[in-house]
Amino acid sequence: MSAAIGSLVSYGSDSDSENEPESNTGAEKVELVTPDATAHLKPLQTGKTMTLAVLNSAPEVAVKEAVLTGTHLDPSLKEVTYNPTFETMFAPEFGPMNPFKSQQMAAPRNMLSGYAEPAHLNDFMFEQQRRTFSTYGYALDPSVDTHHSSSNTYIGAVEEAEKNKGLTVFESGPKKTEKRKKVKGGDAEEIDNFLGPWAKYADEKDGAKPSEDEQKELDEITAKRQKKGRNEEEAPAEEKTILHVKDMYDYQGRSYLHVPQDVGINLRSAEAPDKCYLPKKQIHVWSGHTKGVSGIRLFPNSGHLLLSCSMDCKIKLWEVYSERRCIRTFIGHSKAVRDICFNNTGTQFLSAGYDRYLKLWDSETGQCISRFTNRKVPYCVKFNPDEDKQNLFVAGMSDKKIVQWDIRTGEVVQEYDRHLGAVNTITFVDENRRFVSTSDDKSPSSVGVGYPRGLQVHR
Repeated sequence: MSAAIGSLVSYGSDSDSENEPESNTGAEKVELVTPDATAHLKPLQTGKTMTLAVLNSAPEVAVKEAVLTGTHLDPSLKEVTYNPTFETMFAPEFGPMNPFKSQQMAAPRNMLSGYAEPAHLNDFMFEQQRRTFSTYGYALDPSVDTHHSSSNTYIGAVEEAEKNKGLTVFESGPKKTEKRKKVKGGDAEEIDNFLGPWAKYADEKDGAKPSEDEQKELDEITAKRQKKGRNEEEAPAEEKTILHVKDMYDYQGRSYLHVPQDVGINLRSAEAPDKCYLPKKQIHVWSGHTKGVSGIRLFPNSGHLLLSCSMDCKIKLWEVYSERRCIRTFIGHSKAVRDICFNNTGTQFLSAGYDRYLKLWDSETGQCISRFTNRKVPYCVKFNPDEDKQNLFVAGMSDKKIVQWDIRTGEVVQEYDRHLGAVNTITFVDENRRFVSTSDDKSPSSVGVGYPRGLQVHR
């Protein structure tokens, strides 16, 4: 500073000596005053003087702490009470930001794709907000401190959030309704007036009576059902048959019921073969039914014919040997056929259908001989195996009963009602003096040992 003042003094003296003559001593005098701590005590000088003020080339400026605003984190604290934003954490230290450098570029890279802000969030809250955003399209803004904010801020579909009042997926389910109030049951000491847990609800109605329109509609539905039931009972399906072979009888006048002798096997022999093997390969497939096959029966004794019933309401008779053709089709049930059964000679067979009818057919001509029904669905049918009782047959019904008919009169001669469910199968045992039946009732049998559940023995 002193060197600068001295240079100014010398500059002023040179200019004064050059521009003014030495003889001009009484003229105006220019003085250079140095700063002095006692200058204010001296008397003012007369004449014109020029004073040079001292300039401070290094003024005091505000430090970084005075310029920056916001709350600063204390490293000694283990818990942060507020959530600092991205702008606060990465604000410039001093002065304006570089306009050519974004905030994302200014942040230090702590991962391959850029910068990730560390944050702590409860697992349940994170999953709750994630599912809410996936379902409704909105979630709470994680950058806003909800503890210090009076209202919640949402991201995504804000209008939807306001409409749903910020409900999450865990809160939007049906709310529990208030429990219905019951009529007070009185005092427990009074036995006659005490209702206890059997008391009725306060808004419970004792009886409900349909209105006139509802009663009219119910009457129409009941009439249609009754009419439909009468039609089914009064008008069974028409029976017919189709012969698929060219010649029904051979040159000797024998029908297809005659046991063939040119198949390489003695089908009339009652003796069991010396050796019996398990089947190793498929020999033939009979194709003809359009829906599932519900039952098959081989021709009695010889087994040269095969009878099948199906859900397509048809019954077919097939050859087991030779060309294995379909010989005849029996059509007579309006609904699916559930079961079939030959008599001992094979000349006749019974069929049970879901149309509530049992029908007796002639195996040779295809004619329907008789019809039987008790307005219930027959699930199984079986001829009595005794030779002198071929006019009797039993059928397991859907109404838990086993019914026995006489073909000669067409009437029911016996009923068995021991089961608690529909009867599925019937098997004669003990030299045909008893039969075993299975049912859907699953009730344990009290007859004999070794019978499975749902079995009953009848005499």
